Parts: sequence; C-alpha cells; structure tokens
Amino acid sequence: MTNKDLKNIIILGIESSCDDTSAAVVRDGYVLSNVMATQDVHKKYGGVVPELASRAHQQNIIPVVDDALKTAGISVESVSGVAFTRGPGLLGSLLVGTSFAKALALARDIPLIDVNHLQAHILAHFIFEKGKETEVPKFPFLCLLVSGGHTQLVIMHDYMKMEIIGQTIDDAAGEAFDKCAKVIGLPYPGGPLIDRLAADGDQNAFRFSKPRIPNFDYSFSGLKTSFLYFLRDEIKKNPDFILENKNNLAASLQKTIIDILMQKLILASEKTGIREIGIAGGVSANSGLRKALIGEAEKYGWKVHIPEFMLTTDNAAMIAINGYYKFLKGEFTDQSVAPDARWKF
Repeated sequence: MTNKDLKNIIILGIESSCDDTSAAVVRDGYVLSNVMATQDVHKKYGGVVPELASRAHQQNIIPVVDDALKTAGISVESVSGVAFTRGPGLLGSLLVGTSFAKALALARDIPLIDVNHLQAHILAHFIFEKGKETEVPKFPFLCLLVSGGHTQLVIMHDYMKMEIIGQTIDDAAGEAFDKCAKVIGLPYPGGPLIDRLAADGDQNAFRFSKPRIPNFDYSFSGLKTSFLYFLRDEIKKNPDFILENKNNLAASLQKTIIDILMQKLILASEKTGIREIGIAGGVSANSGLRKALIGEAEKYGWKVHIPEFMLTTDNAAMIAINGYYKFLKGEFTDQSVAPDARWKF
C-alpha cells in the first residue's frame, strides 16, 4: 500500500457493546461525526436489561448510521472500511452491531475491522478534530482505564501494542459507584449522580475500608461491603441518616474510590518510570478523578492526557479511530467473525 493509498481513508465506526447505539465517521484520523442514541428504558430497572438493550439497538442502528453519514457529509459509497465493536460487552447488543457491520462490508465489498472495546477507549486519546489543537500522548504512556465493567492499568507501547500490568480482581470502579449509589437510593446510572452530590459534600466526613492488594491490581468488593455495613449501623441509630448525609456520603465514597485508583497509578508510574499519563473509560468523566490526576501531575511531574467528556463514554468515534489504525496495518477480519462478550486484548 503506497502513501497515496493511505490518504482519504474513511472509516465508519459502529458501537453497540451495552445500551448506547453509536455510529461515527473518521477520515484520516479526524472525526467528522459521532452520533449516539441512548436507552432510557433501563432506568426504572436500576441497571441495563440485556434483552431490552438488544431490541433497542435493532431499532436505533439504521437511523444512527444514516445520521452519522449525513452529518459527516459522506456517502456510504465513499466509506473505505467499517469497524465495529466485537467485544467485550453484552452478547445480544454486540450481535446487532456485528451483524450490521458484516452486512455493510459484504454489500459494499469493503474491509471489515473488528475492534476491542477497551482498546478503543484508550485510543480515544488519538482522535483529532478539524480546527482544534489536540496534544496526543507520546509512547510509551501509562493509561488508567476505568469503566462500569473494567478497571485496568495499561502501558501503551504503540497504537496497537498494549500491555496490561494491573486490573481489578473482582468489581470495577464504575460498578462500585453504581451499586453504592443504588444503596443510598439513587437511580441508575448512579456514578454521575454521586459526582454531582459530592460537589456539595465533605469528602472527609466518613471513612471506608481500602483494599491491600499487591502489585498493580485493584479490588472494590470490600469497599462495597464496608459502605453497606456502615449504612446499616448508622440507620439503626438514625433512620434518616442517608437523607441527612447524602452529600457527605457521596463525597466520602468518591474520595475513597479515587484514592484507591490513584494509589496504584502512582505506584505504576514510579515502577515503570513513565511520566506520560492518561485516563480513559466512562469513569474518567468523573470530575473528582480528573482533579486528582491534575493534582498528582504537579507533584510527580506527569504530562497528563484527559479525553473530552463526549469521548469518555461508549461512543463510535473511538471505534472508528481504532479501526483507522488497524486499516493502516491491514488488520482486517472476515465474514466468519462472531461477537465475543469476554474478548480480551
């Protein structure tokens, strides 16, 4: 493939790993559109219902893709390749995006590119926008990947070469946020609501247990148990304890989770000597975590990279940019590909 062939590469990205249907168009590394359809139906159930999610994806995917192409000013005939989330995620949801991408690639006779959802979260750091300056991380860089289902420390050696050096041995940070939020009566998703309540609370009001896990691995199951037992004991003394202390509970919980995350990130930076630091995933939108990262950067001489809010949640722009770099390397898949709910990179 010549340099001329590597210009004007247009990738259509499809994301359907959970409860958001998204499509995006990236041309030569620049995002032209990033369209998303959310599913409000899950709120009344306190979490994502897989069967409802897959049905909603089926309803949303064609309008979302059509909107993404129109917003980008691109015809489907101009698309160089189609990238899709193969996993990890909810199998029924993944199946919708995978099937659509396979059909489009077959109909248009264009390359089909399978993308790992977690890898894509990290590559969101390399998305460019026209008319906007974007400073991307230099390799190698250390990334804290925090989402509803995953918490990992990853060394990025190159766009396609990533090394996991630490991960949660049980629950993820986002899961801890959401489940603790549910305990104090907050609707799903609870993480963003904890962040808002914490802004008006005292983060040192209450103390919760922190795990002692060796090396760079994480654990959040003990924190959830500590939080639950603490509330149980306090409610016995005062039935209105949660109502009277909701802001302080949110602030103290958030500080505990962030302290756990930052402790291992600091340790990893010290052990590896890497000072280029990034965060990715849905929990990276948390204002407390962003503030903590900037604060530690000044202390340890880090160069930090924080993606825009719209690029932290599940979105197709990150799938498309991952697909773009795989396209450059000629890493395509074929029509036999199937979604993988537990696909590891």
